[in-house]
Amino acid sequence: MLSVVHSLPGRTRFHLKSSFSPTMIEYFIRLLPCVSSVTYTQETGNVLIHHDPTLSLHTLKKSLRRLCVKKKEEQIRPFSWKKLIPVAACAALFLANCYIQRRQFSSVVKNIGHWAAVITSVSTSLGVIKDGIMSLKNRKANANTLTAASIFASLYIGNPGSALVITMMSTISEWLTEYTSEKTKEYIHSVLELDTTYAWRVNEQGIEEKVAIDQVQVGDTVVVFTGEKIPIDGIVSQGHGIVDESSITGEYMPKEIGEAQQVYGGSILQNGQLIVLVEKVGDDTATSRIIKLLEEAQEKRAPIQNTADNLAEKMVPFSFGLAFLTFFLTRNVNRAMNMLVIDFICGIKLSTATALYASIGKAANKGAVVKGSNHIEEMARLETIILDKTGTITEGTPLVQQVISCEGYKQEEVIRLAATAEKNSSHPIADAIVRLAGEWKVEIPARDENSKVDTIIGKGIRTFLHGKQVVVGSLRFMKELKINMDHFVQKLEKDESVIYVAYDNTLVGVISIFDRIRSGMHRAVHELRHQGIHDIIMLTGDKRTVARDMARRLRLNWYHAEVLPEDKAKYVKQYRRNSTVMMVGDGINDAPALAHANIGVTMGRKRTDIACEASDIIITSDNPKVLPELVGLSKKTMNIIKQNFIATFLINGGAILLGALGAISPITGAAIHNAATIGVVLNSARILWIGGERCETQILHPA
Repeated sequence: MLSVVHSLPGRTRFHLKSSFSPTMIEYFIRLLPCVSSVTYTQETGNVLIHHDPTLSLHTLKKSLRRLCVKKKEEQIRPFSWKKLIPVAACAALFLANCYIQRRQFSSVVKNIGHWAAVITSVSTSLGVIKDGIMSLKNRKANANTLTAASIFASLYIGNPGSALVITMMSTISEWLTEYTSEKTKEYIHSVLELDTTYAWRVNEQGIEEKVAIDQVQVGDTVVVFTGEKIPIDGIVSQGHGIVDESSITGEYMPKEIGEAQQVYGGSILQNGQLIVLVEKVGDDTATSRIIKLLEEAQEKRAPIQNTADNLAEKMVPFSFGLAFLTFFLTRNVNRAMNMLVIDFICGIKLSTATALYASIGKAANKGAVVKGSNHIEEMARLETIILDKTGTITEGTPLVQQVISCEGYKQEEVIRLAATAEKNSSHPIADAIVRLAGEWKVEIPARDENSKVDTIIGKGIRTFLHGKQVVVGSLRFMKELKINMDHFVQKLEKDESVIYVAYDNTLVGVISIFDRIRSGMHRAVHELRHQGIHDIIMLTGDKRTVARDMARRLRLNWYHAEVLPEDKAKYVKQYRRNSTVMMVGDGINDAPALAHANIGVTMGRKRTDIACEASDIIITSDNPKVLPELVGLSKKTMNIIKQNFIATFLINGGAILLGALGAISPITGAAIHNAATIGVVLNSARILWIGGERCETQILHPA
């Protein structure tokens, strides 16, 4: 419902009743090219629109109504009954013809009913018949060849009812497969689709102008208002807001975003206003890349899908041969017909493809991009998981745990000296020290003029303040520089997670650093055990004492400490010799190991492009619980496929036996076969609706 409250040139207020949220109403109306700003008040149901003064009220109202109708249609996609017209036509003709043939109607009426059934069965099966004939020309008969043959055989013996049943039920099973595939795509695009057509770009004069999204380039500055989709990937230069990043991370809790933080195209600004420096546009955005990967994934086939298709192809000549043999032995056309109308092809082929497509769609809904259905099958056989520590097991953001001062210095002075050396470093530990200085409101002095900062990789950093050397680094670094260290500090030598701070060649204090274990990691490890994963290993570049403590806390099977990037791939190859291995990481140094694993998984918002390229699965969130959910989903998928194989062979095998003995008619045989096909396809499609597995935790032996 839409009505005008009042209108002035360039400013109109409407009363609007809608089921959409206020943010979405504002976002939708801003899509109109003539509109500059929108404010919706939920209490009154009024929406204030600022627009081009030359725009007439009639045109604005018409555009607004058209937009509301369009968005409502997009939100509620009605079921397409057109797809079921052939089914309805076949069912109606089948029932009508059965009634006519069994009643005392004239021969003319019976002939009309018979030929109406014939015409309906052929006309509704034209696509199947054409494909079946074309496959014969290519000397590669398929399931449609068998279906077409059974339809023509039914018509030849004067039984159009059987042809109608075959057409009707095969159409239903194919529609179910198509529906599942479309539902999978809907999952993907509902989560990931970037439909923003415009952006508010800031021009050279600092004025916001509404431009088409394809006009925005890297380096531009754009403004994002409340309710709008963020159109690009970039860094926030000004402003704060609440952003819904479920389209990127799969996490439905909104996130608070401020200056210097990353935002992604496709996420929605629920509240606030952001000024964003553009880093990626168009096909380079995270959303676009994920959509492309998911679309490509449906083309990558799992080995079991190839097995199903190969088996289906081999069963075609088997079914024809069985039909000829039955006719030769019994001279009974109806018994031979059963060999054609009952086959194993459709059930195996359609249900396998349906299950794998549904699994990819379900994974996407959980915030995981699986690059191919082959990874679903391989993940079901998983025995070993190797986890990188920093950024995967832990948050990858070191924090200062404790500051210990000595030589008469205070804790604040230790942090002040450490921050002086570290403030221009990009190292995560430097960030932790500088961040703590800010929290403690410690003023960081400028280092001496013309003094440079020397960074010694793997050891530490040094510079000069007031003509005296400031050194921050490892114990080894301190000893190399012959820093004075008293007996009290010597007790901390075994603690490998501390940073030493020296000034004027004397140790002034130590800073204890720790990296928090990700929330949910303990539970994720327990659930992976419940999924049948025997070995969970940790790789880290940290010292042995830190690694051992982490492994014990998580009850991992084993760990490898002080590992160099090139060593990670070596360990993956070593474990892969005896088991199926999944490697989980997020950084550039994890890329070789990800590439060498049976399944490489990149996890977290801080994942690098190189790691994403090398991996087979991308988990877009920081939630480690997605790992056991994916393993559980893969096992569930493969179990369903096995169920479908068994059910198809048992049901159709039994029907073939009954048909050969003459115990059932071709119509009954066709009904049994197609009902079985529909059943196994439905069994596969339920993957889209099954909930996440709830795994009970269990007590594990310590590593």
